[in-house]
Amino acid sequence: MTIRTTALSIAAISLMMLTTATSPVFAAPSVTSTITVGNGPVSVAFSPNGKKAYVANAGSGTVSVITQGVVTDAINVGGGPYAVAFSPDGKIAYVANYDDGTVSKITVSTGAVTGPITVGDGPISLAFSPDGTKAYVANSNGDTVSVITVSTGAVTGPISVGDNPRAVAFSPDGKKAYVANSDDGTVSVINVARNAVSRTITVWDGPASIAFSPNGKLAYVSNSSDYSLSVITVATNKVSGYIAINNRPQSVAFAPNGKKAYVTHDQDNFVTVIDVATEDWSETIPVGKRTYSIAFNPNGRYAYATNHSNAGVSVITMKTSH
Repeated sequence: MTIRTTALSIAAISLMMLTTATSPVFAAPSVTSTITVGNGPVSVAFSPNGKKAYVANAGSGTVSVITQGVVTDAINVGGGPYAVAFSPDGKIAYVANYDDGTVSKITVSTGAVTGPITVGDGPISLAFSPDGTKAYVANSNGDTVSVITVSTGAVTGPISVGDNPRAVAFSPDGKKAYVANSDDGTVSVINVARNAVSRTITVWDGPASIAFSPNGKLAYVSNSSDYSLSVITVATNKVSGYIAINNRPQSVAFAPNGKKAYVTHDQDNFVTVIDVATEDWSETIPVGKRTYSIAFNPNGRYAYATNHSNAGVSVITMKTSH
């Protein structure tokens, strides 16, 4: 057999060799370390500037403060702290104390705790509005959402939602808040301007968390009892698709660039990675035991995932190399 090599093919081969030598190689994300925190860590959140992360430890009644990958403080809050969130300006953080029916306020610069703010029965999730003026608290035992006016700490509402609300999240434009109602398989859509439910969306069984894509066009809802994600098109408030997934999906978070979503599983020891464009998942990341919550550092270079059963936080690094 005679092989003919043309000038064009030589140029193509040279270009391929040059591309191989100079283009970055993207390695799969992996756990690069584990940080020991308090007992029963549930929720994790990064400050807007990425300098600190707070972890709510339901088993020890504390919030672990992580600075540059090291625990630098343990802040005592209320009973059964289940959720933590930073205000958009990063000056304060709220902690939902499930056992006490309260919210603790932490001044981030000093670590001082004030409050508590009394909300509903079984507060299990909370979120600040994008403008920082309000915080919504999902009260799982009361089937309500309490509204905190951040400037005063005053509580209004409550807003009646579905059965056993487990999660609340604001759309990036601040006009809507979605509430996942675990026991009736629905999502309540709250009109933020009116503080009232404007629509109820049927998803699948056991919705446990909600995350909006960074561009605000999609919301992913994890259905823990159905082993699936519901995809909601925010413009229409309708379910536009379902993604079958592994055992008992718990928390979902979009990477800051919006290209992938990461899902934890409270009965498995891995995180599932979803390609948002294709809705395909073929990648899993081994982590610790019973992973509840996941959050990205604002620059997207790494994520923290809480391991409920072994009092740890897995550090997932998004690796690139040349």
